[in-house]
Amino acid sequence: MSEYEKHPSHFAMFFLTGGVLGALAGIFLAPKSGKRLRADLRSKGSDAVYDTREMYADVSAKAKEIIEDAEHQAEALKKEAERYLSEARKKVKELFASGEEKHD
Repeated sequence: MSEYEKHPSHFAMFFLTGGVLGALAGIFLAPKSGKRLRADLRSKGSDAVYDTREMYADVSAKAKEIIEDAEHQAEALKKEAERYLSEARKKVKELFASGEEKHD
């Protein structure tokens, strides 16, 4: 699997770039007057800005969810590790105490 297939954000960026380039090619290759071309450019530019902001908001929300989920998982793992450590310390103390009793 290539590096670009591993990251959905790369796919989204390439998709957006392809869309923008395709729209620009369509605008510049279509026969139109200068006034009409400038109006189309403004319109497509506004659409691109709106779409980009929308995509940014979606990606930001998803990233926030992923971070929150990771924090919860990290906290759960920390608690589990603390529990295992506590059990291990308890067993070591028991073994140490039983060793002292056998030694006496």
